[in-house]
Amino acid sequence: LRAARGESGTIDVAARFEEMRNRSFAYLQTPNSGLIELDEAPPLQIDSDALDTSLQISAMFNAAPVRTIQTMRKTVVDGSNTSGFQRTSLIATGGRFEVDDAEIGISVICLEEDSARRLGEETTDRGTEVTYSLDRLGIPLVEIATEPDIMSPEHAKSVSAFLGRRLRDTRSVRRGLGSIRQDLNVSIACGDRVEIKGCQDLGWIPRIIRSEMARQIHFYRLSNTLRTNHNFPLLSSDRRMDDPSLEASIRQGVHRIIPGRVEDISEIMNGVKSEMITSALSSGSSVMVLALPSLSGHLGTKERDANGAQLPRLGRELSGAAKRAGVHGIIHSDELPAYGLTIDDAASIRTRLSLEKSDAFAICIAPSWQAELALDAVAERARMAFLRIPQEVRNVIIRKGQPDDGTTMPMRPLPGGARMYPETDIPLTGIDPSRWARAVDSIPMTSKERLSRLSETGLSETQAEAILGAELDDILIEAAIEGYSDMPAISPKSIATALLDQTLSEASSAANIKRAAFPLKALFQTILARDEGVITRDGVIPISALMASDKNLLDAPYDERMSWIELQGEALGFIPADNMAIESVVDKVISEHADLIEARGQASIGPLMGVVMARLGGAADGKVVSQILRQKIG
Repeated sequence: LRAARGESGTIDVAARFEEMRNRSFAYLQTPNSGLIELDEAPPLQIDSDALDTSLQISAMFNAAPVRTIQTMRKTVVDGSNTSGFQRTSLIATGGRFEVDDAEIGISVICLEEDSARRLGEETTDRGTEVTYSLDRLGIPLVEIATEPDIMSPEHAKSVSAFLGRRLRDTRSVRRGLGSIRQDLNVSIACGDRVEIKGCQDLGWIPRIIRSEMARQIHFYRLSNTLRTNHNFPLLSSDRRMDDPSLEASIRQGVHRIIPGRVEDISEIMNGVKSEMITSALSSGSSVMVLALPSLSGHLGTKERDANGAQLPRLGRELSGAAKRAGVHGIIHSDELPAYGLTIDDAASIRTRLSLEKSDAFAICIAPSWQAELALDAVAERARMAFLRIPQEVRNVIIRKGQPDDGTTMPMRPLPGGARMYPETDIPLTGIDPSRWARAVDSIPMTSKERLSRLSETGLSETQAEAILGAELDDILIEAAIEGYSDMPAISPKSIATALLDQTLSEASSAANIKRAAFPLKALFQTILARDEGVITRDGVIPISALMASDKNLLDAPYDERMSWIELQGEALGFIPADNMAIESVVDKVISEHADLIEARGQASIGPLMGVVMARLGGAADGKVVSQILRQKIG
């Protein structure tokens, strides 16, 4: 992929960087992807449901919709979109909401498409090949950008939690880890704006923000230490006080200090005892080295903060820069001896490069073209140590499913408006007042309001929260309060039990129908028949499964369906036995197991229940049997 000029006429810095990485891309086509995902056909219009959901969310947060939606192309050349750009549309601006007594502004609400799912990458002689799956490409995303009104790391967590709850109130968003993604923008006066991706868990947010604040402060102090060593003017504690012309001259001076010359030292590495290096050389890779003047002792210090946490390391930043070229990382002089390299090996490299004691170096082991590209990135990152931290996108380092102490690694330069230009394949979409009015009228209830509504049904708090968590409260209210279709209202507890336990799943399985597609009318009417004593509890699943498979029966009048259920109950043996018949069987079982009852008392009810139910077949309600057993044994 090649970066194109945006509407401003310039090539975006992030797009230019991705182009330099010399990567190729392979795509796995899935059954749900077609010509559009393959970039073999133009896109269709904006999905109407996705647009309505975006407008509903905009109304929820008091944002003002735009009059006309102009879809834009956002240049993305990392391979995550087959077309080389992501389509995004501005929906609304100027929203607001309140969290912890603080008003938070919303700058924009956008509707955009999800990217392809990255499966992995492989390094070859021709470069790095990245493989993506097309199964996720084009799924609508709603992006909400807040104003810089968040007051603290904990406040950021509260704001994210509030946004997640309100979005889920729409019942139109996916659930589960990663379905709501937080991009954290952190900016402090002595640093600069950094966007952090990969935060999937609310609990990570405060730790990640604190870690980034510590990183920015640490590198601000390091830059002034290096400037002092070279008699450069110090950085101000507030970036707004920077003198651009002065910083430009210092940047030129830093280029003279770190010229960035890369050398091939494969020859002198041939005799080392490092298995990693010898195996790499035998496979055709090269060992390249970069001199880093004045940086000895600043790359891998083990300095810790007041709480005992590891302070940010420049060496990790340099390694992160190298990894963007597709290599596994670098070896720097501050961590030697290590990786099989001895002090003598390090000394021979210093001699080869004519380094002073204050100078450091970085080694990269890879094909020569790739190692050189990686060390060029390392040199540029090392020069930044003298300057204010760069604006960039960083990614949370995840190990074993958890963030590695909140630290991050660089991904790419922070993109800007230069990567945007109009999408010419999608016509303009106007938002007429009636459509916006429908969005305003459809603002969903909050979770608190839904829970309050459920509490009026007589459900326990645990059941109510479980029903709400499964997003089944609308179904329960319709069936239990309003009456489902042409049926009378059903006991809320009966419905809750059927929805929360395996009843619905087992009925769906018995009917060979997906759970989400199972006609609830069939289940609810059989539950109603059970509650009215028409059939036993054991008959609910098989009879509802039979009814679900008969569309004509589902469309029949209520009384006709109930008569059919009774006939099926008789045919299948699920007509309840009367209490006299049950008591007769219970008396006989108690007489036969008198020794067990004498030995275990009330604890014998469980085993005896199984015996009684087996003799009665499906013609008894377990609850009734249990009550009679308890009365007689008691």
